[in-house]
Amino acid sequence: MLIGSCHCGKASWTLEGDPGSITACNCTLCRRYGTLWAYDYEGERISVSGPTASYSRAGKQPSLEILFCPSCACVLSWRGLRLQKDGRRRMAVNMRLAPPDLVADLPIDHFDGLDSYEDLPSQGKCVRDLWF
Repeated sequence: MLIGSCHCGKASWTLEGDPGSITACNCTLCRRYGTLWAYDYEGERISVSGPTASYSRAGKQPSLEILFCPSCACVLSWRGLRLQKDGRRRMAVNMRLAPPDLVADLPIDHFDGLDSYEDLPSQGKCVRDLWF
């Protein structure tokens, strides 16, 4: 199990099992937050605890909300605002809040959330390459 926590320690997340590859996205939110995402579903392998506040984009009908600590403002996760066809809610946690030694070797996938909304070719990098 991986655990990530905000800077002040009031909010945290857990992810059970293998997180798989980690996603770096270049959308207008992710590039500003500098997040690295691991995905699953709310109430399954991912859980968030402690106080959180949320942000959703204004304008178009938002598809997700960003959850962050109201005390220190660290971005914990995002959560889909619509249930999927199977009734589950997609969710991702910010791996930058996990202990670096536990996630350093996880491979990075790049996603073009700004223009094409497609996965980009692998660069063969892992979390360590973005942190150190």
